[in-house]
Amino acid sequence: MMKKRILSGMRPTGKLHLGNYVGALENWVKLQGEYENFHLVADWHLLTTDLDTSNIKDNTVEMVIDWLSAGIDAQQSPIFIQSKIKQHAELFLLFSMLVSVPRLERNPTVKEQAKDLGLDNNMAYGHLGYPVLQAADILLYQAHLVPVGEDQMPHIELTREIARRFNTTYDEVFIVPNGKLTEFPRLPGLDGKKMSKSLGNTILLSDSPDEIGSKVMQAVTDPQKIRLGDPGRPEICNVFTYHRKFNVGEVDQIESDCRSGKLGCVACKKNLANRLATYFEGFREKRAYYLQHIDEVRDIISSGTATAQKVASETMAKVYQAMKIG
Repeated sequence: MMKKRILSGMRPTGKLHLGNYVGALENWVKLQGEYENFHLVADWHLLTTDLDTSNIKDNTVEMVIDWLSAGIDAQQSPIFIQSKIKQHAELFLLFSMLVSVPRLERNPTVKEQAKDLGLDNNMAYGHLGYPVLQAADILLYQAHLVPVGEDQMPHIELTREIARRFNTTYDEVFIVPNGKLTEFPRLPGLDGKKMSKSLGNTILLSDSPDEIGSKVMQAVTDPQKIRLGDPGRPEICNVFTYHRKFNVGEVDQIESDCRSGKLGCVACKKNLANRLATYFEGFREKRAYYLQHIDEVRDIISSGTATAQKVASETMAKVYQAMKIG
């Protein structure tokens, strides 16, 4: 029996942070044995928010190194570059005929992103339509499942709508995929806001123990817990949120000691920093290897792109046959 297929990807913004790991990458690794995984470097998607492509190749390599260091096995999970496979653009064009502008404007993730970037009244067509390109990315590879963070679920629903619309209008070509949320779908930044490198509130997967320690000490905690002995409210503390994810064995004791005032914020932060440094020790070792073997990383991307190209060509042949064009 053939495994079901997963399609997932990220925009090539360089080194990844804990939010990328918790919201997606960790789940990709866990699902490798159960599914056939395809992993996309979504370089066209990057253009929706940044037209500067001068660092895109270097950032692609940095990101793929993080994928491999986290446990993505390129032998069973092809890694490929979106712009190398022109069928993404073809299918995007065709899907654009199947969805209305008001439907795209209702997408809460797109609206939130536009607001954050100050683009409410000056959004590019490509930005408004990027969920349609994402639908093409997913459906081109006949994915059954898409591991995503919670903010991406509206895109998955749109993808399902487009698949059903095409299948009803022409023929049953596309699998209607499902989204799969991680158990811990969103990790806040050190300041409590959405984790983003542009906000300077991240911990990178590749950070050294000293860098981790320095960043954790800046994390926002309960503003009412000022000194040792003050009772804390771990439910509103960013540091406790990180403990819940990366320090499960101690989390009950930490919660109890925080509420009683027995545990101070400085000690709690130092504990977290040590846990994070240990948690990603193996990651840093693998990353050091790949940094010394960049040609191997490029070969992995080239091989994965060839594998993806074959699947994309097969899908588009079915699309054109169903539509009786091309």
